[in-house]
Amino acid sequence: MVLGTLLVSSIAYATSEVNVYSHRHYDADKQLFKMFTKQTGIKVNVVNAKANELMKRLEKEGKNSPADVFITADVGRLYLAQQKGLLQKVDSKFLNETIPEKLREKDGHWFGLTKRARVIVYNKDRVKPSELSTYEELTNSKWQNKILVRKSSNIYNQSLLASFIASKGKQEAKTWAECIVNNMARTPAGSDRDQMKAVVAGVGDVAIVNTYYVGKLLNSKKRNEVIVGKKMGVFFPNQDGRGTHINISGAGVTMSSKNRDNAIKLLEFLVSPKAQSIFAKANYEYPVNPNVEPSDLLKSWGSFKEDATPLYKFGVYNTQAVKMFNEVNWR
Repeated sequence: MVLGTLLVSSIAYATSEVNVYSHRHYDADKQLFKMFTKQTGIKVNVVNAKANELMKRLEKEGKNSPADVFITADVGRLYLAQQKGLLQKVDSKFLNETIPEKLREKDGHWFGLTKRARVIVYNKDRVKPSELSTYEELTNSKWQNKILVRKSSNIYNQSLLASFIASKGKQEAKTWAECIVNNMARTPAGSDRDQMKAVVAGVGDVAIVNTYYVGKLLNSKKRNEVIVGKKMGVFFPNQDGRGTHINISGAGVTMSSKNRDNAIKLLEFLVSPKAQSIFAKANYEYPVNPNVEPSDLLKSWGSFKEDATPLYKFGVYNTQAVKMFNEVNWR
């Protein structure tokens, strides 16, 4: 498979440029890159591909890679990129003071750009929010054949289970995963949006999804997707305990960067109030900059207590989570 749209030889090392390898594929990101260029005069060259493909490319290219910035979704991937030696330390006063400590790597190998919560959504016609409470409560027999969730190969689920391992230990985490499998309405298939469509179709009653996918349904150009979004209720679990699981999209400066200063400038721009506001409004993600408010849609779901588990632990326990999923037959 050919990665991205640019040949290595076509990406220059000029100081007026910054070269980005990005797993994200949103219009909001394109808009922000254009704004950054207009504001700084620094051209942003982007190669888009899946996260694992970009990491393999960085490994293959080594010190000769033209990439300056690696952007991806989920801290598990950022942690893996760090462990592979693909990211370098960055000491930016602005990034360190702007981004909360738990949303960045302590030595500056990666930084959160946006935040998302993995929540329980429910069919408003069949479930009352008073019936919901925690992720753990979904193991109750009353939810048998009623839960929809993605495959175990999905990084969002891997990080969710890793958070259980970090906070509750291996045995409780494995028991939870095993019970969720027993309560599934069907064999996992499709995206988070597909889980919600299946809920509305009556396949199940609740699903575990990332919040921004609800926003994408509600603002879809497809009428049937908007209908699905309107039928979904959003519930933030574990509010009386450890809080709702959160994750990030994030970025780091590559070890091979030839335009390091420009790379840092880009990261700083992406967590500035103006950029964070666009992320929040255009892509329905929560800002990592605490001085920026969520979009009106996100605020309509209410504020919530976040799980305080340090995000790097999702990467530490990823391998154990994958093994655990296999052991309980979460396909």
